[in-house]
Amino acid sequence: MKKVIGGAERVLYEQCTRLVRKGHEVHVLTRRLPSHETNSETLAGVHEWRYAVDWTSGLSFFSTTLRNGRRLFEAIRKEVSFDILNFHQPFSAYAVLRSRDSLKMPVIYTCHSLAFEEFRSRNRMPSNPLGRVIYGVNLQVRKFIERKALVASDRFVVLSRFTAEKLQDVYGIPVSRSRIIPGGADLEKFQPPWGGAERMAIRRRLTLPEHKVILFTVRNLVPRMGLDQLLYAMKKVAGVHPEVLLVIGGSGPLRNSLVALVKDLGLSNHVLFAGFIPEELLPDYYRMADLFVLPTVELEGFGLITPEALASGLPVVGTPVGGTSEILGRFDESFLFRDASAKSMAEKISEKIAAFRENPALREEIAARCRVFAEQYYSWERNVEELEGVFRDVHVGGRG
Repeated sequence: MKKVIGGAERVLYEQCTRLVRKGHEVHVLTRRLPSHETNSETLAGVHEWRYAVDWTSGLSFFSTTLRNGRRLFEAIRKEVSFDILNFHQPFSAYAVLRSRDSLKMPVIYTCHSLAFEEFRSRNRMPSNPLGRVIYGVNLQVRKFIERKALVASDRFVVLSRFTAEKLQDVYGIPVSRSRIIPGGADLEKFQPPWGGAERMAIRRRLTLPEHKVILFTVRNLVPRMGLDQLLYAMKKVAGVHPEVLLVIGGSGPLRNSLVALVKDLGLSNHVLFAGFIPEELLPDYYRMADLFVLPTVELEGFGLITPEALASGLPVVGTPVGGTSEILGRFDESFLFRDASAKSMAEKISEKIAAFRENPALREEIAARCRVFAEQYYSWERNVEELEGVFRDVHVGGRG
């Protein structure tokens, strides 16, 4: 939890730290990463316990996760009496559920995405026969472990209806059994700039051009994020709006190929790779931009960056994929791309740039609406209050 690196980790961090502030005692069981210096630590009042994992192979990873996770849970149980187990991923969950100590505790499963689908989206199928067999085994093991963890759970929490429907389609868990609690934004951390002058000051501080129309996106540079389609769209947008600049935040395995694509498309003056953006700088990146672009092509379970951008007074355009459709559809469907194609992205982005240029007051009016919308529907305070309600229900109702 020390370094939040993804959406699921952000949800866990925000929920756990805020639950502690509300008087709950929270313990997190997780694998020990190479960056961890100790086996346990208390962070912002949350007790984090880490078990060792052998990363040598898929088999060693799964076996040490199940064995060491269970052993650590049983060791903690000798000192701590838990009222509820709330799982956020299947491997640690299954490790704990293999212990008899877990049998009488109410179990909640918070599902961010399906483990085997995430693996498939991040790892391409190898071309050699042995590699394809190992790849297939990895998928099936993940699906087996996830199913076991889900079957053993009493309640389900999801961030979007999209994920609830995934659970139903793949594992047969009725949508009615899932409580949809949308993710949120830190409304104190992510706030709109005080007008255009502050936006320009932030750009100077970040050494970004002051008088460009700046589009911003922040993503892991992996295939499902649709960044290649966005770059093809930028070729068309730059032809109509030569003053446009796309700033891409994030790191990942596709960086080199995306940089090469920018060069091939002749977009070197229109695309800037900002690399990994530290947490403390992220609010300024939202505040300096004119428009946020979310080009995801699949598996967008929710997308915390969308409410963060909206809370920052930054209008968002996005593909009609997963949770993005639910957020932007609720806000204003005119900010959704028709589909995930480069053509659709180019048309919508060009449309918004033209509208904002023709009527600057319109952009500021929409920015104010974005902030009000985030305050109304996507605060972490609201998220945690609803989660507490689930805890109360399952604690009173017990197992089953």
